Amino acid sequence: MKTNSQSPERGGRKPSSLKVPQVDASGESPRIGRVSAARTVVRLLGVFAALHLLWALLAAVLKRDILPSPPAVYRALFRLDGAEMLTHVGTSLFRVFAGILLALAVGLLLGLVMGRSPRWNKLLDPVVYLTYPIPKIALLPVAMLFLGLGEASKIVMIALILIFQVIISVRDGVKAIPADTYDVLTSLGAGRGARFAQITLPGALSSILSTIRISLGTAFSVLFFTEIYGTEHGMGYFIMDAWLRIDYPGMYAGILLFGGVGFLLFVLVDLFEYRFMKWRA
Repeated sequence: MKTNSQSPERGGRKPSSLKVPQVDASGESPRIGRVSAARTVVRLLGVFAALHLLWALLAAVLKRDILPSPPAVYRALFRLDGAEMLTHVGTSLFRVFAGILLALAVGLLLGLVMGRSPRWNKLLDPVVYLTYPIPKIALLPVAMLFLGLGEASKIVMIALILIFQVIISVRDGVKAIPADTYDVLTSLGAGRGARFAQITLPGALSSILSTIRISLGTAFSVLFFTEIYGTEHGMGYFIMDAWLRIDYPGMYAGILLFGGVGFLLFVLVDLFEYRFMKWRA
């Protein structure tokens, strides 16, 4: 008895193959990622243009030297000495990075200990919450008395601003990790080091990046105040020096450069997060 079986290649047609779009670790295809990045750039350029338009309108309305027009400021910006500005920017970045690293070194350690140990959390939690509300900028004279007018007082002030935010964010991030997540690795024979590297550290890193992104603006604000004394280098010094010399275009040029450096640091944090923490998407 014959059975009619239909071949998948009947009529000379080859079976069509489904093309599965490639995705990265975050589940997003490269094409969608490029489109999203392009839209972000367009939005940023739109905001940048709108702010400059508002700036030009205000300058045209006021017609005062204290608010020069955007072309005048950009002319002053391009007239700046490159080597001198590189020294100012490099000095400011050194102070910011040193303060951030100091805050991360201490805050990460305390945050991990408080997040994993209820006993240490009960001991250190009152200390953190009693000292956190103190306005750290008010401690600037104290830092100057004990550490002098050099780099140490500036770096310590930046670290003091950030350290409490790092402690609280890391502690809360570690405590938010479900306990059964550790049980899975323990049942597979993972030791304490493996559990820390695979679970605790990624959870803490997520909190650290969020804290750094929020705190960068605060760190630059504190840096500006610390650079107006005991130094002849740094963006804060350059801006205040231009203000004292009534060089308003140069002052605004310094502010633009200062803001541009901060924006680039924000972008670097976002790129680091996208590269190493795609699972957050």
